[in-house]
Amino acid sequence: MNKPLRRVSVFCIALVLALMGWATWIQGAKADSLADDDHNPRVNIEKYSRPLGNILVDGHPVTGSAPTDGTLAYKRTYTDGPLYAPLTGYSSQIYGSTQLENLYGDVLDGSDSRLQSPVNLVSRERAKGGDVSTTLDAKVQKAGYEALGNKTGAAVALDPATGRILGMVSTPSYDPGKFAGQSGAGQKAWAEMTGDKDQPHLNRALRQTYPPGSTFKLVVAAAALENGLYSSVDERTDSPNPYRLPNTRTDLTNENAAAPCENATIRTALQYSCNNVFGKLAADLGEKKVKEQAEKFGFNDAKIDVPVRAGKSIYPSGMDSAQTALSGIGQFDDQATPLQMAMVVSAIAGGGELKTPYEVDKITDGGGNTVQQYSPKTYKTAMSKQNAEQLQSAMQTVVEKGTGSGAKIGGLTVGGKTGTAQHGVDNSGMPYAWFVSYAEDAQGHQVAVATVVEDSDAARSDISGGGLAGPVAKAMMDAAL
Repeated sequence: MNKPLRRVSVFCIALVLALMGWATWIQGAKADSLADDDHNPRVNIEKYSRPLGNILVDGHPVTGSAPTDGTLAYKRTYTDGPLYAPLTGYSSQIYGSTQLENLYGDVLDGSDSRLQSPVNLVSRERAKGGDVSTTLDAKVQKAGYEALGNKTGAAVALDPATGRILGMVSTPSYDPGKFAGQSGAGQKAWAEMTGDKDQPHLNRALRQTYPPGSTFKLVVAAAALENGLYSSVDERTDSPNPYRLPNTRTDLTNENAAAPCENATIRTALQYSCNNVFGKLAADLGEKKVKEQAEKFGFNDAKIDVPVRAGKSIYPSGMDSAQTALSGIGQFDDQATPLQMAMVVSAIAGGGELKTPYEVDKITDGGGNTVQQYSPKTYKTAMSKQNAEQLQSAMQTVVEKGTGSGAKIGGLTVGGKTGTAQHGVDNSGMPYAWFVSYAEDAQGHQVAVATVVEDSDAARSDISGGGLAGPVAKAMMDAAL
């Protein structure tokens, strides 16, 4: 064989070997990933070939399945879709899935290996879809949703003893059933939802961060007690009124000029929401100590999974003393999700021990047998029991005599803290209204709530945490206990 023919032969053999190697790799190493790829139409055909398992609230399904006339035999349906959308997310034949529908998709469609029976293993058939039981309390969820009404905002209710999420509301919401199938109407509903400037598909309770405003004063109060800056919430502080920010000519004043904020105790400062006191406390403590305390409550943790991952709440670094003082009243670059502020109150109500928040109670197979049970876990010890009890008492004063008086509930012990957070350049945006609180009944059962109202039809001068967000928290606490 002459040299040119030999080269062509070698080249052809190399091409054949490359093709065989590629085919082997595709059919072997890549087989599973291609079979599970969302762009593989067989995945959806198999997933929707039979009814999906359900997501349960109080033991009752808030999802379902309905037969279709298309290639995909069944589509997802939702009971009270807008009410539970922040929990369930959506499962759409066109647009995929989110939230619990996504995270537990393999359980719901029966492909999770834990659901396989010996018969399924032999026949290689997919198991019947399992169910996901959640920790939500339907009464608490409904109370929060109805109280928020047409306002833009969110609310989270936690059980301090366990970390169970009892309510998780985000408004405006959406109906995931409207685009679960492949109809033209469903595609139109999807376009309207994703194009809405109010972002109804955004889970504000878990994913949206806001400046926490005066609710962050609870974190600073905890830091002051834990670091021994003051030994009691009833010890007078060294807090001039107004307080001049360090190394500036700017005075930090109070909303109520007549409030007794000069050298006020922490109890009085919480009652009247004294900026001068908490700005001075933060500056005296310094950024490092406030940050350490904030992180005990969950700030700066990018991996809080409930199991849906929550947005990262921020306590900033690299601040000077003036900026640290502003951060002490929940401004500057402080950012918190409603879940994060519910965690702060939960730790205080729980005697200083913060439980990890979670929204799934257990997973069961198609026959109702428990596959996985979730149990309470301690996130961190945020503060001592003695200091937590002092802050409980001070928060009760806020409700009994202070800015949170609208949250009183007969027969329950209630503690709270209001907050009105500025945002926008030179405070040009409408303020955010916050209310964080806890309630306890005579048997010791508790609930911790954080509510934020991002936008409402109230006049700017009428926006306040107690006036707008307080009624939402009150409704959820009342429903819980």
